[in-house]
Amino acid sequence: MTTSFKKDTAPKKRSDGKSYTCDSCGLLKNCQSPRMRPHGNFNKGIMVIGEAPGEVEDEKGRPWQGPTGRLLSRFYRRLGIDLFEDCISLNAVNCRPRDNRAPTNFEIECCRIQIVNNAIKRYNPKVIVLLGGVALQSVVGARWKRDLGGISKWRGFAIPDQDLKCWVCPTFHPSYISRMDDGRADTIWIDDLTQTIELTDKDIPRFKEPEIILSDEVPRFDQMKLPDLTATDIETTGLKPHGPGHRIVCASVAVSENKAYSFMMPQTPRGRKPYLWYLANNALGKMAHNMKFEDTWFRERLNAEINNWEWDSMLAAHTLDNRSGITSLKFQTYVNFGIADYDSEVYPFLRGTEWNNTNSHNTIMELVSTDEGKDKLLTYCGWDSVLEYRLAMQQIKQMNYSFLPF
Repeated sequence: MTTSFKKDTAPKKRSDGKSYTCDSCGLLKNCQSPRMRPHGNFNKGIMVIGEAPGEVEDEKGRPWQGPTGRLLSRFYRRLGIDLFEDCISLNAVNCRPRDNRAPTNFEIECCRIQIVNNAIKRYNPKVIVLLGGVALQSVVGARWKRDLGGISKWRGFAIPDQDLKCWVCPTFHPSYISRMDDGRADTIWIDDLTQTIELTDKDIPRFKEPEIILSDEVPRFDQMKLPDLTATDIETTGLKPHGPGHRIVCASVAVSENKAYSFMMPQTPRGRKPYLWYLANNALGKMAHNMKFEDTWFRERLNAEINNWEWDSMLAAHTLDNRSGITSLKFQTYVNFGIADYDSEVYPFLRGTEWNNTNSHNTIMELVSTDEGKDKLLTYCGWDSVLEYRLAMQQIKQMNYSFLPF
């Protein structure tokens, strides 16, 4: 069964057998201050992670000694924070790359394993501020199994990271701020840095692992006392239901933020009857993440209409923040609940076999051909509906919706 909060499981060797070590990275051989140590007195519990040392930092053996460091220090000072007294600073790569070039993925991974992970464990920060895309890749990228994207996609979020047990706050690197001359980046940066300071007095919320009840048959929803609002999710053989042979493989119904029923979808109308009753019941509000997907599949493959859609957490996510690339359930789960990976064992089976054909089949039936695989899929489906429920409840509060029946 899939687990809840996965630890860093990145491989310790590349496919060519090369280890992620300081010696194999090699940057330490050509810099004045190899393996630069974290610097600062850490009075406020803030860890600041940048990209890599520049020429001045390499000469002095400490982070943030050049122009970008002075800019960062000045902005923090405006907010009542002393960068070197209140924070501890290090970089995603802690040896200077020659000519101040951007670090390579290999260099980032070596330093993450050898230095960054150990620093986070040793100092146990309240807040980690990630300055720029390289820092984001170092701390988040190893656990994020999808397209990471750039810092603009991530900045501004206060992530209650369940693995690291602290707030993770990505924002722009000071070198980017220094190149902007219209004031917009300054305003955004002040907002982001202010948020990081406020979080030092706020514990991250901890989320219990939900109860997912697995079944080969549809539970008797018609005999249960269901709440006014529930969330439902399905796993299917592809993206669209119109091609031959497509089917709904399983479904789940979350009845609270911590409980869901997850079941294989019977192939006969009689076996589906309790679920069809649930879908048709106008007294029960339903929620989903991208309800258009579920609605289309219900009509096409179950010959059923769903009554009383109440909330679409994907549309709500777009309403709250209209940046591109942030509305998926997986992204929203991480930035809101700090759960970086609960689907990596199942996700490869959900991808279509033909990248240019939206009607192509995935390999989900291969997964459910074993009892272990079936349990993994059902658990994943249950997690989806529980997280949809949690996300919807949070969004409803954020958007101050009072008309919903609870």
